[in-house]
Amino acid sequence: MAGLCGADVTVNVARDDPFAVVASLTDGAGADVYLEGSGHAAAVAQGLRLLRKLGTYVEYGVFGSEVTVDWSIISDDKELDVRGAHLGPYCWPAAIRMLESGALPMDRICSHQLPLARFQEGLDLVSDGSRSMKVSLIPE
Repeated sequence: MAGLCGADVTVNVARDDPFAVVASLTDGAGADVYLEGSGHAAAVAQGLRLLRKLGTYVEYGVFGSEVTVDWSIISDDKELDVRGAHLGPYCWPAAIRMLESGALPMDRICSHQLPLARFQEGLDLVSDGSRSMKVSLIPE
């Protein structure tokens, strides 16, 4: 899906080794920026390891429980810039422009639209994590 949205390089962590891919693209230096948007605890540690020294880590995901990390990676080892972001006031105009431009494959991103009466099916689709991209419930 990232490729359909314009990403130059994509990594499927179920198939590819993200550390090997990033190392090959950066001559071993690491990524400049890591944006975590999955809300999966393992993605935090992965991002910290993938970043280069003085890189930028941006946390956008929403977690269901506390996540702990080795702060020495952030401060002592890599001196990272860590930022939090989630639906800030400046994201909406950019998101609207992207939607208006037609550049995004919204028919693929919005994988399921269900009537409100089928909300449990929608929750199950989201919970499964492999059969849907974005599930919308439509009021009847």
